[in-house]
Amino acid sequence: MSLAPAGRGGKAGTMPAIPSVDRVLNLPAVRVLTEAHGRMLTLDAVRQLLAELREGLSGKLELPADAFAETRLAAVLEQRLVAARQPRLRPVLNLTGTVLHTNLGRARLPDEAVSAVVAAATQACNLEYDLTGGARGDRDDLIEPLLREITGAEAATVVNNNAAAVFLALNSLGLRKQVIVSRGELVEIGGSFRVPDIMARAGCRLREVGTTNRTHLKDYAEAIDAKTGLLLKVHTSNYAIQGFTATVEEKALADLAHQHGLPFMVDLGSGTLVNLRDHGLPQEPTPMDSLAAGVDLITFSGDKLLGGPQAGILVGRRELIARIKKNPLKRALRVDKMTLAALEAVLQLYRDPDRLAARLPTLRLLTRAGADIERSAHALSPAVSAALAGTAQVEVRPCHSQIGSGSLPVDRLPSFCLAMTPLRRGKGEGSALKAIELAFRRLPVPVIGRVSEGAFCLDLRCLEQPDLLRAQLGDLRF
Repeated sequence: MSLAPAGRGGKAGTMPAIPSVDRVLNLPAVRVLTEAHGRMLTLDAVRQLLAELREGLSGKLELPADAFAETRLAAVLEQRLVAARQPRLRPVLNLTGTVLHTNLGRARLPDEAVSAVVAAATQACNLEYDLTGGARGDRDDLIEPLLREITGAEAATVVNNNAAAVFLALNSLGLRKQVIVSRGELVEIGGSFRVPDIMARAGCRLREVGTTNRTHLKDYAEAIDAKTGLLLKVHTSNYAIQGFTATVEEKALADLAHQHGLPFMVDLGSGTLVNLRDHGLPQEPTPMDSLAAGVDLITFSGDKLLGGPQAGILVGRRELIARIKKNPLKRALRVDKMTLAALEAVLQLYRDPDRLAARLPTLRLLTRAGADIERSAHALSPAVSAALAGTAQVEVRPCHSQIGSGSLPVDRLPSFCLAMTPLRRGKGEGSALKAIELAFRRLPVPVIGRVSEGAFCLDLRCLEQPDLLRAQLGDLRF
């Protein structure tokens, strides 16, 4: 059935009339769409479609021959309504080889944290209520005892990310004062956020000492004066300087700061709460290491090596944490109940270190055995080869994963990938690679890989559900 009459006024050969909005809404197939998607969304979709048909009749757009057919109108409307309801934040398969991928959500939460988030989100909870005393409480009380137990710090607090933690600490302890930091530690993190910029916004005056590659204790000592507010050390977790280098140990800096009655703060950036060498990984400094060296305040992330939700954690001396919590900006940077629920659940896992590697996804993926990844690659290879028959050659290749999110930037983890080399060689090879990459991104659960050495590669380190990939290979369209 077509909704376009032969012409206006019954004259053949004249421009067909656009059906009214009500007429389209009352079509049986469109009424079904209204029930499924709601009147307002359907009404907007109908109006947009009719506007496009109007442009087509005026010659601005080319219309198909069946543009006014009821079945086509309903099909186009359904396609648009389904697309409009598609969430913008979608699950993807991270097969890039970067475990903590900033653009793909960083750490995956353990089941315990997911359950805790659901409970906090769907029920009333004691976010700021003291169940023992029956009075208003402090939301930090939900996680501070765990952080104190695990790190050995006197006190702790949490904000929404580590950049916020550094900003809040600097603003609380160094406002209108000089903050001394090594020139080689003036790092830039993702999104062009730089330590000097954060320091300026926090109201501190940067005093950089030393050189890019070498800084000595005397450089700090000579810079201290009556205007100095604190000493700051930034862990350069997202790059490495090698060769003729020199840095000052935390204990020496702590002793120097305390001799002058100054606090000493360390920004660990990523931060981990375990000795990674115990799990066969390169070592990263821990808050416990810094506290043992005499550091007064440490900041680190919750969603990187710690394996929890996005958060900025501050641990250290009780008096400094108290000053930070009194800062009015603390309220603006605080975390919500779901973040606290997830963080508490993750910290609880650290109380059972013998099973941590099996239960915490970040540590489990980082320590996944190469032989296990290789078996998974060989098991998936035939299905992927069949899906790309005539398009690309598929082979299992050794490769290297990385930790990501600024953690251990020069260290690599042996892994295996499925490498897809286009059969089209030469001039069109680049386009063929892009077509393969796009086809995987367009799958119902998008698959994100990387291009390396002339092939589109899927590093399988982070693939714990191979059936999820296998089941949608039939949806690949090139």
